[in-house]
Amino acid sequence: MNSKFIEHHIFSILNSIQTKPLDVFLSHYLRKHKNIGSKERAAICEPIYGMIRWRGLLDYLSKGPASWESRYKIYSSINPLDYAADTTIPPHIRVSFPKELFQLIANAFGEEKAMAFCLISNTKAPTTIRANALKITREALLKKWEGLYEVSPTIQSEEGITFHKRINFFGLPEFKEGLFEIQDEGSQLLAKLVKPQPKEHVFDYCAGSGGKTLAFAPAMENKGVIYLHDIRDFTLQEAKKRLKRAGIQNAQLMYYDDPKKNRLKHKMEWVLVDAPCSGLGTIRRNPDMKWKIDSEVIERLHLEQREIFKKALDFLHPKGQIVYTTCSILPKENEEQTAHFIKTFGLEIVKELKIFPQEGGMDGFYGVVYKRKPI
Repeated sequence: MNSKFIEHHIFSILNSIQTKPLDVFLSHYLRKHKNIGSKERAAICEPIYGMIRWRGLLDYLSKGPASWESRYKIYSSINPLDYAADTTIPPHIRVSFPKELFQLIANAFGEEKAMAFCLISNTKAPTTIRANALKITREALLKKWEGLYEVSPTIQSEEGITFHKRINFFGLPEFKEGLFEIQDEGSQLLAKLVKPQPKEHVFDYCAGSGGKTLAFAPAMENKGVIYLHDIRDFTLQEAKKRLKRAGIQNAQLMYYDDPKKNRLKHKMEWVLVDAPCSGLGTIRRNPDMKWKIDSEVIERLHLEQREIFKKALDFLHPKGQIVYTTCSILPKENEEQTAHFIKTFGLEIVKELKIFPQEGGMDGFYGVVYKRKPI
């Protein structure tokens, strides 16, 4: 493998990212440079993710002004974990997190747990898929892949399978047939907080590209209606493709400015609010994001989450249930919001789910099912 070729692309990417999300930029870059083979892609992407994860420590160890070239030289010659117990280095630098963000986490969980969280967030996330129960069982998928791939069933999700080596999932015939979707085990558990029966009505208020809907929809047996709603039209178009591939026929797209939306108020047995959040529980998948999160961002999201929940609640039937979820671990986005919703809207908790990130395991999530308190 040509090391100069690899380094050229590493620095070309790192010096060009600017404000774009890393995964999006990498995807576009690799599609544009078709001369980069699969093994070369791994050799390029792994150090890029590693350097972005450990940028804070690398800058601390750099003797002069930090550049991606100087960071690469240090990163190639050290094991960042060797510095985790060095008390002469400030804690946030040892775990390579912005000082303000580290303090927010430490204030919530204590310094020891904050350091553990940050170190886990600097590891690679596992690759997990969810079998599409409308088309196949997990057991049948495992049998199909026996001897072909290194896979194992997830422990808590009944439909999850973890791949222990990355492959091109999108090229698999099983993917094209809609037999599975890529989804973290924790996200699968979160989606299953929504438990609609056939013939019921569900409003996925912040549907995005439909990841949660794809997980809970099979339980409805294509009976009843799921409305996928979002302010971003392009994500709903992506959801439409995924729903078709999965064989989900009882879903409708509901654009933000659709006048028919008002007719659905107070009629939904289930409402899902997968709220925009800091994404801190999934930060190992998007390590560049941690350098963009501060208390101002958290406060803005905190207020936005409350406003979104208030609007979504209008669609709930008096005897229905509303589910609030985030991929954050911060109390300000989670437990504080639950306390506010209960007090402000007369709700009570039916079920609460808290998932802390695990090395080699699930990402971090929070979810609550609420219903209205009896009058």
